[in-house]
Amino acid sequence: MANNNNIGPKRLVVGAHYGLRDWLAQRLTAIVMALYTVILLVVFLTGNNFSYEGWAGLFAQQWFKIVTFATFASMFYHVWVGMRDIWMDYISNSIALRLAFHAATILWLVGCAGWAAQIIWRA
Repeated sequence: MANNNNIGPKRLVVGAHYGLRDWLAQRLTAIVMALYTVILLVVFLTGNNFSYEGWAGLFAQQWFKIVTFATFASMFYHVWVGMRDIWMDYISNSIALRLAFHAATILWLVGCAGWAAQIIWRA
């Protein structure tokens, strides 16, 4: 019988140092998105101008643009943490393939962030 040191308090733990940080990031970004949803609901339920001009006026305000982009940034980070975990869990046999999926995800999310900024601050 071989001596197995992977059980109990003397086991070797690697790669698990980011678990709490990512768990906390998921919760905080979810809170940001939930607060933005509440803001939109309050504006919708208390508003009286449900036309295009009314919504365009709301999104024309600088504070609302910043809050909207912060929500998008939170969503993109939320997606990154989730997708990275999926790629790490389910693509374990090929490091190159996992790296390709990570890179593709990062490029997609950065592109979406740029597109969101362009849409929000469009003249």
